[in-house]
Amino acid sequence: MILTVTLNTALDVTYRVPRLLPHASHRISEVVERPGGKGLNVARVLAALGHEVTATGFAGGPVGEVVRGLLAHSAGVTDALVRCAGTTRRTVAVADATTGDTTQFNEAGPLIDAVEWSEFLNAYNRLVRSARAVALCGSLPPGVPVGAYAVLVRTARAAGVPVLLDTSGEPLRRGVAARPEIIKPNAAELAELTGSRDPLPATRDARRRGAHAVVTSLGPEGLLAVTPDGSWRAAPPHALSGNPTGAGDSAVAGLLSALAEGLDWPERLARAVALSAATVHAPGAGEFDPRTYEEMRGSVKVTQP
Repeated sequence: MILTVTLNTALDVTYRVPRLLPHASHRISEVVERPGGKGLNVARVLAALGHEVTATGFAGGPVGEVVRGLLAHSAGVTDALVRCAGTTRRTVAVADATTGDTTQFNEAGPLIDAVEWSEFLNAYNRLVRSARAVALCGSLPPGVPVGAYAVLVRTARAAGVPVLLDTSGEPLRRGVAARPEIIKPNAAELAELTGSRDPLPATRDARRRGAHAVVTSLGPEGLLAVTPDGSWRAAPPHALSGNPTGAGDSAVAGLLSALAEGLDWPERLARAVALSAATVHAPGAGEFDPRTYEEMRGSVKVTQP
């Protein structure tokens, strides 16, 4: 079983409009709702790859019930979300059919109190003992300690379970110091962590801060990895047009599934880039286009910088 943690779950709502114009009224052509938050996106991709997945985190209020109802229809994902008194947030994406661009609006999330955080820790401690790998993903809801991911990394390490951490800001800074197996920042998150905008030195610096391996997302240019076994760049063979929302989460699913399967780093990176590219051709986050994935798997370019 692979365990994904989404402390700040969401109901992802996507509005599709013919063209997004400021200060204008819009007629929505399509509305799509999905269980959201980075870890739930990762869980759905992992399940589509054939892995047994358990998803935990917080869910509360009417919106949380909608999320759980949608998650129940995600084959292969076991719901282990912990109830909270506050209401799960919504994220709203407005997709412009003319430009292909997406505008995102993210709510903050419910306030988590000390009792609820303690209940989650108890649940996590039980679940992690049965996991082959753990993904800790996304932002922290209000009330959760800023060092929460560091605590969760240490718990998993004590159980001998590898952890992939995908977050930003101070939670990332503290989480790295707990020595996760992998961190996956994007270029902006990496620059905030290290103070450098040069990807290769910054990725090496991030690894020195405690992560066993660092995989940096370079957007359409692919991934840059610095690991104990070497450094690699992995890039798609050509640029893709489409909606990039959730592409990073699919890359996390690729890395984590390949880690659980014992694949070497070039194979991990090729899978992650192929899944990321296939998500650009999918309707939304947490999904990927199988045809694009199969086409890309053998054509991703993995080189040493």
